[in-house]
Amino acid sequence: MTQTGDRSNFRIAEISLDERSLAPATADVEHERKVAIFDLKEENYFEPIGAGDGPFELHLSYLDRRLVFDVRRAGGEAIGQVHLSMTPFRKIIKDYFLLCESYFDAIRNAAPAQIETVDMARRAMHNEGSEILMERLEDKIRMDLDTARRLFTLICSFHMR
Repeated sequence: MTQTGDRSNFRIAEISLDERSLAPATADVEHERKVAIFDLKEENYFEPIGAGDGPFELHLSYLDRRLVFDVRRAGGEAIGQVHLSMTPFRKIIKDYFLLCESYFDAIRNAAPAQIETVDMARRAMHNEGSEILMERLEDKIRMDLDTARRLFTLICSFHMR
């Protein structure tokens, strides 16, 4: 991975979600969203190609079946927007939601071994979605897997209708 500066300059310092784009969330989903934002702000690697050093602000929204990454330098200077078609994500998000429902049900009702099995499947599906995100953005924004995982959690927030 080629970098033009200190890796600590390639990070998201602030992140926001377009509240109008978000689907209504259950308490479990709202908690996952808040944890993803907190973890993302604590530690991430985010390098918009050609933008130079950050840190960056990221505003995520969903418009016309596209996910919009509005990237700015900390302080508000616009860098640009990346629009991603959600078509490649539809099946994985649907399957991920089904596994999440099973996981939350298992937490309340199942034996520990069953919870662990469902959680492993849920994590594998989450990793798959994160890897798709990294592939789709590879020529626009570089990120590590942990950053992609947290962003994938937030992307799912737009698709819970």
